[in-house]
Amino acid sequence: MTSFGLITSNAFCGGAITGSINTDFIKSKGDVVVYLKDVKGTVTPKQVTVDQRNFTFIPKVTAIPAGSTVVFTNHDTIYHNINSKSPAKLFSIDTYDPGTPHPVTFEKSGEVQLLCKVHPEMSGWVIVTDNQYAAVTEHDGKFSISDIPEGTYEIAVWSEKLKLQNKTTVTVAEGKTASVVLQMSN
Repeated sequence: MTSFGLITSNAFCGGAITGSINTDFIKSKGDVVVYLKDVKGTVTPKQVTVDQRNFTFIPKVTAIPAGSTVVFTNHDTIYHNINSKSPAKLFSIDTYDPGTPHPVTFEKSGEVQLLCKVHPEMSGWVIVTDNQYAAVTEHDGKFSISDIPEGTYEIAVWSEKLKLQNKTTVTVAEGKTASVVLQMSN
């Protein structure tokens, strides 16, 4: 008699981290970049879009691994430009027509402030990390990072207004989700 069986695999794509920002400065919980330091392995660059709409960079804060490309677009009906004088990436995209995409590749890790010379009230950020294990917090301070290789890692953060109070590490186990609360203050 022949029997048929289902073969399943217990292999996972790593573990995950979920967490939140704890601070008295409630309005500053969003747009915080949470990332892992010293993760070994191949970096997987990606392509994301940052739009200029209603005189605002959307999203205001973007986290990408080194080697990634940001495609800048303008969906306002007026001209904008984009420039950065940040050491991690110096560039300038001259005033350009609405709807025209402009890709920029970010090779070096660090923080890159985005500005518009035409509209000085516009500001945004691209945070370039050494690996793809990063997230930008929601307005309520919550975040999640997935597909992390098993191991113990230091958590780092970037924020325009807040600082991490204590060195924080997290242990990631295959197929499991670790939870963390990051204490931050002004």
